[in-house]
Amino acid sequence: MSRAASPSSRQSVRGELREREPLSQHTSWRVGGPADRFFEPADRDDLLQFIARLPAKEPVLWLGLGSNLLVRDGGFRGTVISLHGALDGLVSAGDFEIYAEAGVHCARLAKFAQQHKRAGLGFMAGIPGTVGGALAMNAGAWGGETWPQVIAVEAVFRGGRAEWLEPHDFSWSYRHVDLPNGFLGFLGARLRVANDEHGEHERVTREWLARRKATQPVGKPTAGSTFRNPPGDHAARLIECCGLKGARIGGAEVSKLHANFIVTDEGAKASDVESLIEHIRNTVRAQSGIDLHPEVRVVGEPL
Repeated sequence: MSRAASPSSRQSVRGELREREPLSQHTSWRVGGPADRFFEPADRDDLLQFIARLPAKEPVLWLGLGSNLLVRDGGFRGTVISLHGALDGLVSAGDFEIYAEAGVHCARLAKFAQQHKRAGLGFMAGIPGTVGGALAMNAGAWGGETWPQVIAVEAVFRGGRAEWLEPHDFSWSYRHVDLPNGFLGFLGARLRVANDEHGEHERVTREWLARRKATQPVGKPTAGSTFRNPPGDHAARLIECCGLKGARIGGAEVSKLHANFIVTDEGAKASDVESLIEHIRNTVRAQSGIDLHPEVRVVGEPL
């Protein structure tokens, strides 16, 4: 059970600060132990002021929708900062740019671009997370990915310093971004778009979403793709060829619809998911010689 943080730790905070917050309530797999501290800022200024008061070596976990994340059953020893419900601004800045704050859901960004007849962000409709999370891992779907669309990003560093940076300040690749020293998270991004007066963006996005609904376990507790695709192949194909569709450990199961998705039942534990991930990796390695690399981030302490 979570509880409000002590009065001293709440000094000058306008958002919600709680202790022992169950992270199973904030992750898409619906598993995970408690965070020592859990902060939901009221707005950008509240967030920066809170960060400025954090101890220099305090472990910090930046959280959006909690997709692409596995928190172990022992929880997170440090402070979790949740942007869900905050930093949700969207602005169409002329014909070739959209500004999105880090807490904006990727699907909402795709719809916003569609409504403003802008192309280039349709792939965002297939990402089950926020703009901040997409930036942190160069998320992608349907052949598109985040960083090629970036004009500039606003990042926050320890001490509460916010700074605008450009793509050349980062090294990024498939589902990976090297982040600067002292980096905590993204506040927002200026994103490149193009005119779509004839609605081609809308048509293609509808087709993608229909395909996603038919081929992925939409609506079930899942973190999205579990593994990165190896060069020249697909993780789902390799997993399926090993006969692992429907494989189960405890309350975690390889989806029968899409082999690169793990779904959880009520009562599942993070250890079930982590054990199933390792079982998949070991089996695929033994049968194909290919080492699958997880796309999901694993944090926290085991019980």
